[in-house]
Amino acid sequence: MKDFEGKVALVTGTTGIGLATARRLAVGGAAIIACGIDRSANAAMRAELENSEAGALVVDTDVSVSDQVRDAVAAGVERFGGLDVIVNSAAVHPYGTATTTDWETWNRAMTVNIGSIYLTAHFGIPEMIRRGGGAIVNVASVQGFACQQNVAAYATTKGAIHTLTRSLALDYAAAGIRVNSVSPGSIRTPILEKARAAKTAAMPMSRKPTGASARPIRSVASGNRRKWRS
Repeated sequence: MKDFEGKVALVTGTTGIGLATARRLAVGGAAIIACGIDRSANAAMRAELENSEAGALVVDTDVSVSDQVRDAVAAGVERFGGLDVIVNSAAVHPYGTATTTDWETWNRAMTVNIGSIYLTAHFGIPEMIRRGGGAIVNVASVQGFACQQNVAAYATTKGAIHTLTRSLALDYAAAGIRVNSVSPGSIRTPILEKARAAKTAAMPMSRKPTGASARPIRSVASGNRRKWRS
């Protein structure tokens, strides 16, 4: 039996870590509900995964907008019959200090990076409870613990993810829902490439890992052998 056979997984973000995670979950037998704002990336994922064993539904979604997340969850549940796993990887990565970051950029980082996690929990957890439990994995960052300079908004959101993860874990443990975060270092993904096009960082891009970034997510999200991790 595959490790995600019979499971339905919602993944936010259709490039980078989100794409790698959706691929791994699909290989593991899960049906995929993928949400992303990049229509070309969505189309590419749709073409790749829609004929996977359990199927995939890729929804054009701004994950910071309540109605859009609600509708994506509802469409996925209607198609696949429920929801067992949520992986929150959608994010924006602005550079700037408290004085150089404008209010619009700050708010966008908050609503995408942390607001989307609230929204998938708000609409997704009731569906998990109907299935008897589930697992949520939030993609945070080492920047949430020890940040570099010039990333005030981004680092703030990643620190908030750790706190929201702990809150969700405590609130829904009795319902059989495990909630964890993972904190990658720099991964060579489109979000990082785009951010670094505007601001060169100290570590050369050639040293950024490009490999199986979905591996720790798969480990935290998978079956009963990790029933008590939260």
